Amino acid sequence: MKLISVVVPCYNEEEVLPLFYREITRTAGEMPEYEFEFLLVDDGSGDGTLSVMRGLAGGDERVKYLSFSRNFGKESALYAGLSRARGDYVALMDADLQDPPALLPEMMRAIQEEGYDCAATRRVTRRGEPPIRSFFARRFYGLMRRISKTEMMDGARDYRLMTRQFVDALLELGEYNRFSKGLFGWVGFRTKWLEYENVERAAGETKWSFWKLLLYSIEGIVAFSEAPLAVAAFAGLLFCLLALFFLVFVLVRAAIFGDPVAGWPSMMCTILLIGGIQLFSIGVLGEYLSKTYLEVKKRPIYICKETNLP
Repeated sequence: MKLISVVVPCYNEEEVLPLFYREITRTAGEMPEYEFEFLLVDDGSGDGTLSVMRGLAGGDERVKYLSFSRNFGKESALYAGLSRARGDYVALMDADLQDPPALLPEMMRAIQEEGYDCAATRRVTRRGEPPIRSFFARRFYGLMRRISKTEMMDGARDYRLMTRQFVDALLELGEYNRFSKGLFGWVGFRTKWLEYENVERAAGETKWSFWKLLLYSIEGIVAFSEAPLAVAAFAGLLFCLLALFFLVFVLVRAAIFGDPVAGWPSMMCTILLIGGIQLFSIGVLGEYLSKTYLEVKKRPIYICKETNLP
C-alpha cells in the first residue's frame, strides 16, 4: 500500500491544529487505498502548539512531529518536513485550513490517472485579503514572469501533492536561502494546477504582515533573477552618457555665450539624483552579496530540538 506523507509547517497554530487534524483524518478516511503519515513541523512556536502536537501523536501513531530550537521560518520548516517525509507521495499544506484537505483525492487522481508529477493549487480570488496586499501580490507575480525564466503562477499556494521523484529533486537543492515557489518551478516536471476560491483561516491570526511579504518577495527576486543587477548596470551606463552629453553642452555654451553663473538648485538636484542611483546600485549588489555570504557559511537550515521520529 502506497504511503502519503502530509507535511504541515506550524507557527503558533495552537487554536487551529485540532481543527486541521479532524479535517485531514476525515480526508484520509476517504482514501482507504493509501496509508498516511502526518508530519507536523513546529517552527519554534511561542504558544502551546508543541503540546498539541504531543497530544495528537500520543493518540495517533500516524502523527509525527518535529520541533525547532527557535523560529527558523516557513521555508526551513518546509525543507525539514520534506527531508523527513517517508511517503511515496508527499503533500504540503498549511494548518490554518486555507488549504482544503478535501482536494487531496483530486490531486491524487491528477498524478495517478493523468500522469502528472505534481498537483498544485492556486487561488482564483483573494477574497478576505486586504486590497493593498492583493494588489502588490499580483504585481509581484507579473514582475517575476517578466524578469525570471522560472515559472511562478499567480495565486500559487504551497499546497501541493508531489511524487517521490519530485521531492527528491527538491531536496537536491540544499541552498540556505530558500524560496520554495521558485524552487517548485525550477526543478521542472509536469504540474497540474487546480483552482479554488480563497478560504479564510479557520482560527488564529495570519503570521504574514505586509512587511514580511515584501521581504519575502525580495528573496524571490534575488534568488531567481539577475535583472536587478542589469538594471543597476544600465542606470550607471545611462548616467555616464548623460554626464558626457552635459559636459559637451556646457563646453559649447561657454564657447558661444561665455560662462554665466548657474544656479545651485539644479546642481544639488543632479548630485542627489546621481547619489541616489549610486546608493541604489550598491544596495542591489549588497543584497546579492549577502545571500552569497550566508550560503558560503554552510549553516544548517534548521536545528531540531524535539521529535518523535526515528
